[in-house]
Amino acid sequence: MHFDQQKRYSRQINLPEIGLDGQKKLAISSVLVVGAGGLGAPLLLYLAAAGIGRIGIIDADKVEISNLQRQILFETGDVGRSKVESARDALLDLNPEIIIEIYNQRLDADNCAELIVRYDIIADACDNFPTRFLLNKACFAAQKTLVSAAVIGFRGQLSTFKAHLGGEHPCYQCWCPEEPPAEGQNCAASGVLGSVVGVMGSLQATEVVKELLGIGTSLSGYMLLFEGLDLAFRKVRVQKDAHCFCTEKSAAINKNIHSSHLP
Repeated sequence: MHFDQQKRYSRQINLPEIGLDGQKKLAISSVLVVGAGGLGAPLLLYLAAAGIGRIGIIDADKVEISNLQRQILFETGDVGRSKVESARDALLDLNPEIIIEIYNQRLDADNCAELIVRYDIIADACDNFPTRFLLNKACFAAQKTLVSAAVIGFRGQLSTFKAHLGGEHPCYQCWCPEEPPAEGQNCAASGVLGSVVGVMGSLQATEVVKELLGIGTSLSGYMLLFEGLDLAFRKVRVQKDAHCFCTEKSAAINKNIHSSHLP
């Protein structure tokens, strides 16, 4: 790591939990961010600023003027441009030493598995339940850690899911077994305060860095809830659901492993 890099990241390197070795680890780490919207904007900015070496961004939308109230990656001049292209330009202006890979498409069943295997950690910053459910199952199958955040109105939630590790680690569907009705479940219909997505996106970036470096206490098994009107945080336990697909598949995998070692 050359002098300019050490100077750029000096405030992180000075943290005993990170240090020079941790900064070098971030430089060779990779994160796929699903969604370059309200959550994705602060998340991407802080991951790029932190020196994550390779960041993937998948989003099929174009920048609209209604995005600018909360999607702080973009400026008025970006309206009409592809979000991923605008995001890439902004992030490389912030930190030209990292690699930004963009996918101007929607995440779906055809491309999900192929994309997530390329990255160390997956960050869910999407705005719909079908994508969250798809990501949850794909990350379990690929044995990838998923850091997921969501915001609506003045409220936010954040957790880390690594059910592939087995044990008491739940998956997203242990928390939310079924997709809620679509009505009123998005920011366009219900509204959102821009600073709330800023809070949750920043916390999501913190959790991603923690997971990459293996520092602090993981949110796996807990959901962090934020209520903006009261400025209150609450952490609740997420129990592993005995009837969830992740429990059934983990049991089958463990049975196969055990059987393969029998005489």
